[in-house]
Amino acid sequence: MRLDVRATRGGPVSARLALALFCLSLTVLFGFGSVGEPESGAAAFPGDAEGTADLLLEDTAQAETFAPQAPSVLAGTAPRTEVTPLVVGGLLDDVLHARADEEARFPAAPEVVNEVIEGELKRGETLSSALGRHGVRASTIHAISTELLPLFDFHKARPGQDYRLVIAPNGRLLEFDYQITPDESIHLAQAQNGLYEAVYDKSELVPQVVRISGTVHSTLYTAIDSLGETPSLASAFAAVFAWEFDFSRNTRPGDQFQILYERLYRETRDGQRHYVRPGQILAARYSTTSGRELEVLYFESENSPGGYYRPDGSSIERQFLTAPLEYSRISSPYSNARRHPILKVTRAHHGIDYAAPHGTPVWAVAKGTVIHRSRAGGFGRLVKVRHNNGYVSYYAHLSRYGANLRVGDQIDQKQVLGYVGSSGLATGPHVCFRVSKDGRYVNPSDIDTPPADPISLASWPAFAEVRDSAMLRLDSSTAIALSDSR
Repeated sequence: MRLDVRATRGGPVSARLALALFCLSLTVLFGFGSVGEPESGAAAFPGDAEGTADLLLEDTAQAETFAPQAPSVLAGTAPRTEVTPLVVGGLLDDVLHARADEEARFPAAPEVVNEVIEGELKRGETLSSALGRHGVRASTIHAISTELLPLFDFHKARPGQDYRLVIAPNGRLLEFDYQITPDESIHLAQAQNGLYEAVYDKSELVPQVVRISGTVHSTLYTAIDSLGETPSLASAFAAVFAWEFDFSRNTRPGDQFQILYERLYRETRDGQRHYVRPGQILAARYSTTSGRELEVLYFESENSPGGYYRPDGSSIERQFLTAPLEYSRISSPYSNARRHPILKVTRAHHGIDYAAPHGTPVWAVAKGTVIHRSRAGGFGRLVKVRHNNGYVSYYAHLSRYGANLRVGDQIDQKQVLGYVGSSGLATGPHVCFRVSKDGRYVNPSDIDTPPADPISLASWPAFAEVRDSAMLRLDSSTAIALSDSR
């Protein structure tokens, strides 16, 4: 029998406990009375044939006896084996008292509880003021800023960015997490050598395909917002149909929509999932009260670039968008004779004035090359873009230009060129949008450019499979609750 005597709670076992255990082991091994030897094939204890024996010791107020019953003798085997009782009660008392003494001498260490601080930067706050609001030491704040400076400059911190600290009872910083963007974060942790290690993490967003549907009561944006989604989904939905439908001007109460799209989630270190933003729209439908129905689905393959197509395989995309921004109203249409609101003279207005809040993004209606980016008299800040087939588009009265935009840049359709303003001769924030063809102004609303290429024959089988699956899911009666979308 093996006697395993070990230290408890970091201290040595007392001599009394060791002696008691040693005596108990000797008694178990040698303290039995005369026991007859079983003949071959007989078992002294149940289970001995397998090399095991279960012993049960019960401690009572009086001395107990250990007297296992001999097993039944198999027919034709050894005679009944007798076992002499063994008194062990007092010895068990010694063992239990000795263990109690050890626990009194070496009590359990108190549980260490670290302080966890979580929050987000408020408007006008710096990281220092935000952490100081929680009572974090100035030396700890300085350590965070210094250690993470190679990865992030906290002078560029923005409201709404989340932070989390873990602080030991002695006040030492153990961990610090900071969420720069929904999928970018930095992490500071104390290593085993006592020094800090800083890590930049770019999270891989996990998509989940969902479907929502609703009815427009005032605008598409308020309808989608009432379902719990972000306005960016409404913008993406409007952009999908931008070549065929102007949601700023043609939306009516009672119009219905269905959207099959990806919701992108970020997984945190503790395994929790947090919603970040809408992802790719996979299929969409918009039905007007006048009976018009628009349907598209997204498709890409090795033979076809990613884009939106109608169920018949034709492309919904065209060379020109219907408008260069999300606008509130048309303040002045294309006209050959308009009284100028500032100059008070009647003259041609060969453009469309789109009124919108100051700072609204203005994008290119088609891909092309920037040929002008500067002030131009009454146009104020003006951007001009040359396109294929002799077209040039004009974007006037901007408040500022798009980031890093330069003359000669190759730009894509819907790339931001600038932002709505009232520079030049303007009575309020708007953009004057003009288009010329071979040097002569034309009405932008009358431009009918050919659509992009349809699905190729080589891609048709794959497209048909994607289309059938997407349309089936778009027609599903199951929609999701988006209570966690904020």
